Amino acid sequence: MQATNDWLGGYVKWFTDLPANNGYPRTVIFYLADPMVVVEMGPVGVTRIMNGDALHRGVQSAKYTPSFFSIDYTHTYDAELVVADLKPRNCRTVGLVAKGALPNAFVTHITTALGEVKFTDATAIVDKIKAIKSAEELSLIRACADMQDQVFATVLDHIKPGMRDIDVIAFAQWQGQLLGSEQGIFLGGSAPLGTASPFLPRYMQGRRLQKGDHLSLLIENNGPGGFYTELARTIVLGKASNELKDGFESVREAQAYTLSLIKPGASCADIHAAHNDYMRQHGLPPELRLYAHGQGYDLVERPLIRSDETMTLEAGMNLAVHPGFATESIFAVICDNYIVEDGGVSECLHRTEKRLFELPI
Repeated sequence: MQATNDWLGGYVKWFTDLPANNGYPRTVIFYLADPMVVVEMGPVGVTRIMNGDALHRGVQSAKYTPSFFSIDYTHTYDAELVVADLKPRNCRTVGLVAKGALPNAFVTHITTALGEVKFTDATAIVDKIKAIKSAEELSLIRACADMQDQVFATVLDHIKPGMRDIDVIAFAQWQGQLLGSEQGIFLGGSAPLGTASPFLPRYMQGRRLQKGDHLSLLIENNGPGGFYTELARTIVLGKASNELKDGFESVREAQAYTLSLIKPGASCADIHAAHNDYMRQHGLPPELRLYAHGQGYDLVERPLIRSDETMTLEAGMNLAVHPGFATESIFAVICDNYIVEDGGVSECLHRTEKRLFELPI
């Protein structure tokens, strides 16, 4: 397996406890009977023997090479080290995890160099295990949700007219880091009432807030230990319009409806279909993207509550549930996390109230 980032690179972290960062490839070889071998950014020709290093549990050695996706002639460097480790072990079968995330040059090199080896797709094997969280993992997931509640509360005390969207978002990110977060994604955008305020990326967060404006905020960072949850609410600098209130109530009720369907053994595709029927019956647009999904070391991981998901729900899964819809005049959204339990769904992991936050200005 290989990853280049900590947002959707959870396989690498799940196996080794350490994430990939900053676009640099980190490759992991997990042997049936031997400790793992890692290939990552570092000085050419250097191999470090771990000898029980507490930070690299289960890793026998790390092999280093300075490869970059932006430098084409380095695209096989990582693969060459992988081949050099596999060949002497006389492997006969090699499973690729999340093969769509493996670069073409990487896969081409190892499959050509190891021509006698049978290559298989091992992703589903790993996904089945990875999706069900241990008691320790669930504790860290709850800690992440608690951290995001604290971050949102500090934003409510900090936000005021005259600030730019980026000032609010950067403050939220800073507060998360003070509470143990490593990284994540913070999206937000403001607008006058009567104009939709969708989630916007950092380079589009230059608008300056005025009295009466509203801001949609998504806090999607990881917590202590590296697990993800996500929290989304709308903040109004004054009084919300009835249209915005009605929109939020619609998505709050849609979330509650989906939660009523979550239980072990439930089909994700059936829940998605039921959600879209619910939305249509209430005069709302069906979900064509993704409104609920698993989370762990990845911002988005299986199972997806979507028509193409074959996995069924099981106790111990961590789900983010965020129905929403947009018109020209409103962006209605809510997002919280829940755990699938034996009897259905847990209480909400986030304690932030499910309401619009109208601040006296």
